[in-house]
Amino acid sequence: MAGFVPTNILVLLTFILGHVTSARAASNSTQCPSDPYQDPSNDPCNALGYIANNTLTAVAFGFVLLIALIQTYQIIYNGAKWMLVMVIGEYMYALGFGFRFALHANPDSLGIYIAEYLFIVLSPCFFIAANYVFLGRLARDLDCTHHVLFLRRLTLIFVLSDVSTFVIQAVGASMTTSSDYNSALTGRHIFLAGLVLQFVSLFSFCVVYGRFLFKVHAQEQAVWTRDSEKRWSSDWRSVAAALAISCICILIRSCYRVVEIAQGAGGSLAASETAFYVGDTLPLCVAIFVFVPFWPGRFVPNKRASFDSNKLQGGLELSGSPSPVV
Repeated sequence: MAGFVPTNILVLLTFILGHVTSARAASNSTQCPSDPYQDPSNDPCNALGYIANNTLTAVAFGFVLLIALIQTYQIIYNGAKWMLVMVIGEYMYALGFGFRFALHANPDSLGIYIAEYLFIVLSPCFFIAANYVFLGRLARDLDCTHHVLFLRRLTLIFVLSDVSTFVIQAVGASMTTSSDYNSALTGRHIFLAGLVLQFVSLFSFCVVYGRFLFKVHAQEQAVWTRDSEKRWSSDWRSVAAALAISCICILIRSCYRVVEIAQGAGGSLAASETAFYVGDTLPLCVAIFVFVPFWPGRFVPNKRASFDSNKLQGGLELSGSPSPVV
């Protein structure tokens, strides 16, 4: 299921991006000003409503890309390949900021805006999917799966929910770029519905996760204090806290996006670059950064590989094969 998310969503994103860009370019007949930098807030061709600040873009782009590279290294050397979906989302998120550089140079380019918008607003779906998968892995590592509601279908339910809300948001976001007012308005309503459903799904997941931690703390003291003698950076409760922080930050970002879309294209949030970085970029950066010092692969080992190794060793002993001399 985790592998389904990146491949199929990327195909869908590419299709929507190409389709909307070509269709919109063919129908756009708005007269753009000769100098797009003179009055961007009143420029009918400037979808942002302002000129993207290259300094802020460079900071965000560099930070997200650095996190993606570090986590790529972590996957290779510390395991947790199931976190690949988050890393893919981070590269997509960084690419979205890369388009903001191009948007600064061509503020009236609709094609660049569409690419920037889709990659930035849809990337968090990948972060959410990784968090959904992580809970199941953590519960199995602690041998506390009985404290997770609907564990057998947990990942399936929430990942399918994430994919569904992604599709709804992608369709809605693509329609908001239409030159037809009614189509754009319908697109905003669809996109808003996708955001609300995503918020509800993530909030429900947080409730399930909170209940899991409460149950482990209340009923599994041996498990809860398992790593008490280790450094805090090696305590499983640290990575559990990282997952909680990540989910909360994405919830904050979802609230921002819901309010922004509800205000409409001419709202104060949509036309403010400061609001974009404070309400959207900062929470998401924290949501993915927390897994840099607390990489799940260090806390949730590959038990399958360990099991296979033990099984092989047991088979050698049963067959009478001599054990290696140390």
